[in-house]
Amino acid sequence: MGTIKPYETAAGPRYRARYRKPDNTQTDKRGFKTKKEAQLFLASVEVSKARGEYFDPKDAMQTVGDLGPSWLENKQHSLKPSSYAPLATAWRVYVEPKWGSTPIGRIRPSAVEDWIRELSTGRAVTARQRSNQSGKPKSASVVIRAVGVLSGILERAKRDGRIPSNPAQKATNLPRKVSMKPRRYLTHAEVFRFASFAPDFTREVQLVVLSYTGIRWGESVGLRVRDVNFLRRRLQIAQTATEVEGVLHVGPPKSWEERGVPLPDFLLDPLSKLCTGKGPNDLVFAGPGGGFMMRPDTSEGRASWFLTALRRAELDRLTPHDLKHTAASLAVSAGANVKALQRMLGHKSAAMTLDTYADLFDDDLDSVATRLDEHAAASNVGKVWAHAPQRGSRSA
Repeated sequence: MGTIKPYETAAGPRYRARYRKPDNTQTDKRGFKTKKEAQLFLASVEVSKARGEYFDPKDAMQTVGDLGPSWLENKQHSLKPSSYAPLATAWRVYVEPKWGSTPIGRIRPSAVEDWIRELSTGRAVTARQRSNQSGKPKSASVVIRAVGVLSGILERAKRDGRIPSNPAQKATNLPRKVSMKPRRYLTHAEVFRFASFAPDFTREVQLVVLSYTGIRWGESVGLRVRDVNFLRRRLQIAQTATEVEGVLHVGPPKSWEERGVPLPDFLLDPLSKLCTGKGPNDLVFAGPGGGFMMRPDTSEGRASWFLTALRRAELDRLTPHDLKHTAASLAVSAGANVKALQRMLGHKSAAMTLDTYADLFDDDLDSVATRLDEHAAASNVGKVWAHAPQRGSRSA
């Protein structure tokens, strides 16, 4: 099981336990005050080896800063640039300044929860803020993402057997994401009024397409002439052009899968005019010189053609993504079912569509009750039952 040897220190006698790791290499641990402590330690090592739960304490001395870059590289390899960029920012701004020099074996769940509180109250050490400063409280999304990065690094260390558990995995004080912004759905009339104030025909058609198909801004920007099927009235969403930190990245759609999106008849003629004279690989909604169109800046207080059109149409501030919500609303009002809406919007599941747009289906609950009432009345059973004499308890 191992050997125990005493040795002398200035503070008195101590014991050293020598044992073999699962790979059969020998190691030791020093500093036990009694022989019994050393024996209990050796016993725990044997049990952990038998269960396949052994971890080398020396491995736990690696820091978060040692393991973070490799974890990020793997994420960069597997994620799209738009998904990877927020993780890289969370690591650089929040995780590395706090935990970079901390050995992974010394991180305790309580310390992680203290960090969550500090982030939420604006008192956490970050790349932009020192420990003696008080800054702006971080949003729930920022806090959850930062904790997720730390947890991901520690989970990988746990799988490698460097630590026995992930101290960031079950934090009890993570904030909840609560949207304070009410979702805005444009009406048919508002869509066309908004589009009429676009600076040119290309962007006018683009706004209407966004509002009636639910495709994302990047998907509209990446749309090529060959992707418009006029006979079947379909847009084939095969790629997206997503702007990340001022750089456009062209790749597959968000779900990694192509999908077909239905086109209303009234959009066929305007799209045909935009495609006339272009080759199959040319962009439908091309920017200057035929290149990709950049996303308009819709931040508060900024100036862009998108915000100017909204202002002239006397509409509240929206973002291009809000037009996806409008498309969902118009589709539901036209009678689209959840499964069709899921495919149209490119959601992973119908459950995700329902969770996102539950408010749009409230009227369905009323219609269900109405139809049940109609069927019960047609059979005459419900009416007879409702007007039956008062029912008391039945005798046995």
